Amino acid sequence: MICACRTFAACVAACLLLTTSLLQAEQEKKSIKNIEFAKVDGHSLKLDLYLPKQKDAPLVVYIHGGGWHAGSKDGCPITWLNDHGIAVASISYRLTDKATFPAQIQDCKGAVRWLRAHAKEYGYSADKIGVAGSSAGGHLAALMGTSGDVKELEGDVGGNLEYSSRVDAVVDYYGATDFILRSKTQPHRANEKGSVVYKLLGGGANEKVDLAKQASAAYHVTKDDPPFLVIHGDKDKTVLLDQSQRIQEVYGEAGLPLELIVIQGGGHGGAEFYKGEPRQRAIEFFRQQLIHSAEEKK
Repeated sequence: MICACRTFAACVAACLLLTTSLLQAEQEKKSIKNIEFAKVDGHSLKLDLYLPKQKDAPLVVYIHGGGWHAGSKDGCPITWLNDHGIAVASISYRLTDKATFPAQIQDCKGAVRWLRAHAKEYGYSADKIGVAGSSAGGHLAALMGTSGDVKELEGDVGGNLEYSSRVDAVVDYYGATDFILRSKTQPHRANEKGSVVYKLLGGGANEKVDLAKQASAAYHVTKDDPPFLVIHGDKDKTVLLDQSQRIQEVYGEAGLPLELIVIQGGGHGGAEFYKGEPRQRAIEFFRQQLIHSAEEKK
């Protein structure tokens, strides 16, 4: 009986120690919500910052999905990067009920410029900035990666034009990268009136060909673009796997580094994209590109 009590007491003590450790770990991290980085036509654009205990941590910008017409910066699925010395900013952008393309990418670029301008104030480093996004956010993240210094997509959202909007690493979760291809393989999503791409472009991708190309990461690839990690499910019916294979093809032709992870049986999103091996690979990728590569240059 005494042994049993001692065992129970030891279990309680271990649980208390674990709980205390977890609470301390959470307290070492800090989140700052609803920071306005721009106001466009009376519409407030905000971001949430998730900061690790380390000072001058590199930053990853997260862009949410939702077909460009829905979704929110809330509930960012990659805040676990904080546990590995990386700060995260989850940003908002104008949805298609407010504006059509290129407003969305211009908002994202405005957020990156703002984040660079305010790095010292909040204690993270803007020397190297990564970007990640899911679905519609994956499309915008990929476009952020390949459209550095493309004047038509830069815009002036939020000002801070003396700062660069270029990013140094991209994790694209099942985003579209070529709307011309999508107009052929998924015409119901890219061409039909009322479809998500139709709302984004203000018309079908088969009709607004020049704008569709401008909105496609695959049409902006140049030799100075950053490394990509792309994660996509082979059973995705919302954004077909061929979209990720397309950016892989173009990157390969340009001799640029891109790794495509195909989740067998994976659909369009879900917890399996943000835990286990995909999570570990994203952590390793951002640490390599944002931390280790910076240390190697010193």
